[in-house]
Amino acid sequence: MHFNVLIIGSGIAGLSLANRFDESVSVGIFTKKEEAESNTNYAQGGLAAVMNLGKDSYEKHIQDTLTAGDGLCDEKIVRMVVEEGPGVVKDLLDWGVKFAKYSENNKEFDLGREGGHSERRVLHAGDITGREIERALVETSRKKPNIKIFENHIGIDLITTRKLKIEREKENRVLGAYFLNKNTGEVITAGADFVVLATGGAGKVFLYTSNPDISTGDGIAMARRAGAKIANMEFYQFHPTILYHPEAKSFLISEALRGEGGTLRLKDGTPFMDKVHPLKSLAPRDIVARTIDFELKKTGDECVYLDMTHKSREFLEKRFPDIFKTTLSFGIDMSKQWIPVVPAAHYLCGGALTDENGLTSIGGLYAIGEVACTGLHGANRLASNSLLEGCVFAKKAYEAVVKENAGSGNGGNIVLPEWKDFGLTGGDEMIVVSHNWDELRRTMWNYVGIVRSDKRLERAKRRIDNLLAEIKEYYWNFKITTDLLELRNIAEVANLIITSAILRKESRGTHYNIDYPNKDDKNFRHPTVL
Repeated sequence: MHFNVLIIGSGIAGLSLANRFDESVSVGIFTKKEEAESNTNYAQGGLAAVMNLGKDSYEKHIQDTLTAGDGLCDEKIVRMVVEEGPGVVKDLLDWGVKFAKYSENNKEFDLGREGGHSERRVLHAGDITGREIERALVETSRKKPNIKIFENHIGIDLITTRKLKIEREKENRVLGAYFLNKNTGEVITAGADFVVLATGGAGKVFLYTSNPDISTGDGIAMARRAGAKIANMEFYQFHPTILYHPEAKSFLISEALRGEGGTLRLKDGTPFMDKVHPLKSLAPRDIVARTIDFELKKTGDECVYLDMTHKSREFLEKRFPDIFKTTLSFGIDMSKQWIPVVPAAHYLCGGALTDENGLTSIGGLYAIGEVACTGLHGANRLASNSLLEGCVFAKKAYEAVVKENAGSGNGGNIVLPEWKDFGLTGGDEMIVVSHNWDELRRTMWNYVGIVRSDKRLERAKRRIDNLLAEIKEYYWNFKITTDLLELRNIAEVANLIITSAILRKESRGTHYNIDYPNKDDKNFRHPTVL
């Protein structure tokens, strides 16, 4: 099969890109679970955009982003994304997204505020913003006859001219990809004029994460194996507040609660952020997560607490319906009790390196959303800039593809080889996969987590190198499965994170190394490019 545009992933970036194409452009969307299962679907906070120029300004949003990015943002990209914000919000509204307003009759949006923002500029739909955006985008895509959606298909590898040893091509250009149909075990070969990675993040590389189970870094690993440049992988943002409960499975407690005055406290009630940062509990995420980590190690406590008892039950149920209902199901009435919280891996600031249109270093291959490193986030993402980035770069990628004339690429003229399954038998040692999966994630959490050191990183590198060798041997000897593909991908991503962290001999943004506690603008004020 062949498409003009092949999109891998079905979050806000992938779907908003697909929905822009008219019926003359064939679009294939491959997603590893159901169409609406994505990191977007779990986004509680919202989308940051300057919607009230009377109180807010582009310059304020730009400065907040640059401050959070800690010296590594590309200011040109930041300015472009911020200024495109209101336009992509209008597109979302046209596609049927219903952002919260102050009242039924009021046309003004109920803008929230999150950590690092100097003004209220976060559009939301209560605390289920991602779910609402995903709903609208999915409904729109299903109405478009030029879009074909393949659910339960996981990407295996990209097909490029270099891999096929096509000498006449001046550049390494993407030609398509292989996918495993999870239901049948069949491998599908899909050709395309343009391929867009919109696979989201890689939170499952760590033992504790706010991400869904699908977040195994597939797009980044596929791009790396195809020869794409990867950047800033050392900058993994840890969300400071995940519900601490044995049955909660990493349920996110949105930063928007602290935007409404929530206070972080120790077990004895001490508001420990007050002396750490001028914004107190609303400080940038890297600072809050690192402070919580420090306090837990100092006190030996298992968690800290978020106090929302200054707000009425009526307000909390209306503004945070899903969080209120979920915490209540675990016996916590947040209008009367503090919420126990701990940090967890949340958002990857690095990824496949792209230009201002989302184009990677491989011809015809674009990366948009969390899988990409666009220059917007720098060393630390400003809260709610991620959904904005996904929308803006979807628009820029669309414009670039249209300009290059989608449909005029290889047009299916190059015959792509069918997948050859080298594995002779099904894996009779699945314990190897599950054991390696567990060991890898524990290694990353213990040695490459919120606080790092040279020794920890060296230990992690030795362990990951051994795991990579084992996984490679297993991969080529047994038939592929979803579990094996995901293990292979998180091992690749883990290696990229460790390698990048070793190269950065300073502390900046989300990367904190106790051996180099200070920033070094002279030697390290640049992206880490692999």
